[in-house]
Amino acid sequence: MTSSLTLATFVRISSITMLYAVMAGCGFQLRGAPPVPPGLQPLAVTCVEQIPAQLCQSVTEQLELGEIDVRPPAEADYLLRLRGFQQDRRASAITVQAAAAEYTLRHTVQIDVLTRDELPLIAETSLYSSETYRYDETNVLAKQREEEELRLQLYERLAQQIIFRLAPLNEARIAELRKAAEREQEQTEESR
Repeated sequence: MTSSLTLATFVRISSITMLYAVMAGCGFQLRGAPPVPPGLQPLAVTCVEQIPAQLCQSVTEQLELGEIDVRPPAEADYLLRLRGFQQDRRASAITVQAAAAEYTLRHTVQIDVLTRDELPLIAETSLYSSETYRYDETNVLAKQREEEELRLQLYERLAQQIIFRLAPLNEARIAELRKAAEREQEQTEESR
């Protein structure tokens, strides 16, 4: 009985170990661990006035969760800028009484990433996230709370998209972009 128990324990431990190895090998990461390369440090995040504070805070928190050194712009080598935020709420389904049955929320933000010497690493890019929810005229207060919850979820999704856009910016890629910009500048000067 003890040898079969020991064998069963050994099989379980081996199975769990193999599962972890497979997950690590395929690039699996925990949801809260953003794949921002360490070469993109120190990084500053700037948000224009129209960016909701919750979105800016969510981006900063996710960067810090990924152990990225987030600093004020004057102290950073790289700058992540968030601007051009828009939110839209539209009826996406109508009842027979011509009342809204569903709404779609859509949030859009523009980002870019620059080096300290203003070399663009990510040109201005628009990211968006949307969600649809059912609307009930008889329960307006609850639906307003649901809409606010969805807005917070959309901020989180946008923050995740922003973080994943930073993933390719490792040291080698940054050096490659810098060389390409220098070659372009030399060609421009030669053609004058």
